[in-house]
Amino acid sequence: MHVGDTLAQLRREAGLSQGEAAAYLTDSGCPCTQKSVSKWERGVNLPNAGQFLLLCRLYGVRDVLHRFFGMEDSLSGLNALGRRRVEEYIRLLKGDPAFGEEVPAVRKPGRVIPLYDLPVSAGTGQFLDSSDHRLLELPESAPRGTDYAVRISGDSMEPRYADRQVVYVQRQETLEPGETGIFLYRGDAYCKVLGKDGGKPALISLNKRYDPIRVAEEEDLRVLGKVLS
Repeated sequence: MHVGDTLAQLRREAGLSQGEAAAYLTDSGCPCTQKSVSKWERGVNLPNAGQFLLLCRLYGVRDVLHRFFGMEDSLSGLNALGRRRVEEYIRLLKGDPAFGEEVPAVRKPGRVIPLYDLPVSAGTGQFLDSSDHRLLELPESAPRGTDYAVRISGDSMEPRYADRQVVYVQRQETLEPGETGIFLYRGDAYCKVLGKDGGKPALISLNKRYDPIRVAEEEDLRVLGKVLS
């Protein structure tokens, strides 16, 4: 049984759906989708270390080596009394300064958000629900209300936003004219200013060398969020 099979079995034993497992990881600071959980269980790819540890916590796994790889722990062969005696000795040794290990202080990791690259051909219109992103630890300097980040591609939003610059975005479905946001139009995601061209709704570039993208009446324009930085 490979890791994916074991993850699927553990989830079923815990009485959880793939969506519930994904929601737990997201609430714990590791954004995740049901599609990602499905891929892990089917062996398409594997969770990273942080996601794997959170799943073990969720599923109540205490002996990872034994559960996933069939390796027996160091207490195998001992009865319940023997195991309790070993655990008692370990507690005593940990309480003795002569034997206790000095653990260096570890910086508590900050909040983690998804980082997407533009332009993105979304096709099905599931840009923010796709697994095509990497995780980014949110710096303290990030604007309040940030939900995800986008890496700009090209110079159409210069001079304010440069090529490869990361901008922080608050997830919302509406914007006021003149506000900068992330939009989904005809299957592609854009960072533009919401405005008008010739009296018609349009996506405006800050770089005047680029013509506005007029939004056709029969086409659906989705607002994916407001750019905060």
